[in-house]
Amino acid sequence: MVEQTFENGSTNHDLSALVIPLLKGAIYQESDAALWHALLQLQARVRDYVAVLGLELTLDEAEGYAFLRARSESDDEAAPKLPRLIARRPLSFPVSLLLALLRKKLMEFDASGSDTRLVLSRDEMVELIRVFLPASSNEARLIDQIETHLNKIVELGFLRRLKTAAAQPGRQAAMFEVQRILKAFVDAQWLMDFDARLAAYQTYLANEQGESNDE
Repeated sequence: MVEQTFENGSTNHDLSALVIPLLKGAIYQESDAALWHALLQLQARVRDYVAVLGLELTLDEAEGYAFLRARSESDDEAAPKLPRLIARRPLSFPVSLLLALLRKKLMEFDASGSDTRLVLSRDEMVELIRVFLPASSNEARLIDQIETHLNKIVELGFLRRLKTAAAQPGRQAAMFEVQRILKAFVDAQWLMDFDARLAAYQTYLANEQGESNDE
């Protein structure tokens, strides 16, 4: 157990009390203001500390999030190759597609200049991805599959499930906030190629449907 020293706004913080949470996942200003303030104060030391581990700190002060990612590998073949401390996690096609669609939705939302929090219902996200998935005569099964994909995105930290009042007696309205950290993983350059990626996804879908018809 690491003792944290975030008392009375003091800057005398334990460096490990910052690095350990970062190794576990992202830090958000909204959810832990004291930890966030400490990170802003000591970010240079944190960067030096994690660099020894082959990691780099990504911190967006405007958006209020920070996380660790593996440093880009050197082109020098003679340089020693460090084992990856943060493993790459391959994503399924539907999860990758939904992340792309959510990132585009976030970009459109920011351009509208309305609120700072993009909140979508489960039904809105079902409609967002439905047209790109194989047609299904079983609506309940399709929604269950999409719910599984949404749970995976919540687990990855790109969606946050909100507590909401029941929309109907006995039925809970599922609402999600799109976490702005998604912008750091699906960047502007990626979005410039979004239409091309969608074309690739649609080709994939057509091939899947063709194989199903041949069986």
